[in-house]
Amino acid sequence: MATLRLRVNGRGHTLEGVDETTPLLWVLRDELGLVGAKFGCGIGQCGACTVHIDGAPVRSCSYPVGSVSGEVTTIEGLAAGAAGEGDLTAVQRAWVDLDVAQCGYCQSGQIMAAEALLRSNPAPTDADIDAAMAPNICRCGTYLRIREAVKVAAANRKENRT
Repeated sequence: MATLRLRVNGRGHTLEGVDETTPLLWVLRDELGLVGAKFGCGIGQCGACTVHIDGAPVRSCSYPVGSVSGEVTTIEGLAAGAAGEGDLTAVQRAWVDLDVAQCGYCQSGQIMAAEALLRSNPAPTDADIDAAMAPNICRCGTYLRIREAVKVAAANRKENRT
């Protein structure tokens, strides 16, 4: 058991008595009350637990909290980094505008993956989107809506720079 210091969504946290091998997902959910990242498979295969560490998407269900050395951003922290306090990002707006979610369980992971894609590739092709989003599973099969939302978000980010 250790004392861990994490920076999550722009805030510092000191956690006492946490096992460094505990998956980041459980620390986020159980210790910090950030429940946007979901438990899906527990082995990093479905993407429901996707968060960012220093902007890179990681599977928090299989990422030991003791290995975190950068800023963690969860779905709850995305809007805070948008154009204005409480605004949605272009990706989040596209998800709402295009009614992407069906059951919604995987969508926080999908949005985190889409945000990472657009940060690294602001004008992705359909093939780029499919390749980047393929590791995130949607049991409802909303892949076409997801692809369209990423394209809309890319266009909106280009216009608004958000």
